[in-house]
Amino acid sequence: MRSEQTRSGGQGLERSCRQEIGGWIASEGPVGGVERFRAWFAGEAYHKHRHDTYAIGLTDRGIQAFGYRGAERVATPGQVVVLHPDEVHDGRAGTADGFGYRIVYVEPARVSDALRDLRGRPGPLPFVREPVLLNGLLAGAIRRAFEAPLDSVAADTLVAELAEGLLAAEGGGARAAASRRVDVRALERARQLLDAERTRVVRSTELEAITGLTRYDLARQFRLVFGTSPYRYLLMRRLDLAREAINRGRPLAEVALEVGFADQAHLTRVFKAALGLTPARYRALRARRTGY
Repeated sequence: MRSEQTRSGGQGLERSCRQEIGGWIASEGPVGGVERFRAWFAGEAYHKHRHDTYAIGLTDRGIQAFGYRGAERVATPGQVVVLHPDEVHDGRAGTADGFGYRIVYVEPARVSDALRDLRGRPGPLPFVREPVLLNGLLAGAIRRAFEAPLDSVAADTLVAELAEGLLAAEGGGARAAASRRVDVRALERARQLLDAERTRVVRSTELEAITGLTRYDLARQFRLVFGTSPYRYLLMRRLDLAREAINRGRPLAEVALEVGFADQAHLTRVFKAALGLTPARYRALRARRTGY
């Protein structure tokens, strides 16, 4: 069967699958060289095709079966799938129950940039021999990638985490030896900017300009010093503002706009993913507080 080169999973489905299939897909991006893709399929999902990106996915439910590098592969829930650029593959459900997965498509140039900062020198892209594996770094990065809307800072953080995970997978699971060097003054400038501009989207180029660090080195160093990514830090500061406004009795629709979300539904999705309950439930629980 003829293979086709595609840019992402959505395009691969559209171009390589000629018959009706059972399932659904949802995608977002590309942003900063990253596209997010989530899907569920029953039966055959994709005919043979290939991407010019890395495809790094996490099987959520069911059994995912696919042909890759001349062999049949199977991924079960919790397992990571790593497909290298320009590698032919297909995809199908391994049982009649279907399968669901999350996957991110990342431009190799972005991975290469992140690896240069991680290693401290230019080098080849990592080669992961086993396409189906258990890798906590990659699995965690993929899960976090779907917790909130995708923007440029979130994409940079994701690429940095995936680069580290790919190096670990290439080395048999050992965490990559990364530089521990940090520029405290530069990181403090980044933190102050995020604090001051927490009601809007802060671009990676702004953080690079104010710190003098590359976006990937910034993501690595910021986590070392502040325990989280610049994207996550900004998101939580925005939610701090939202909670303060809710505590003052502001309507949720107005709160959403005041703190930089597109609408109340956007605020609700992000609030619940970060804090485990919706803004409406948070407000109701505070109203019922009577003290000890």
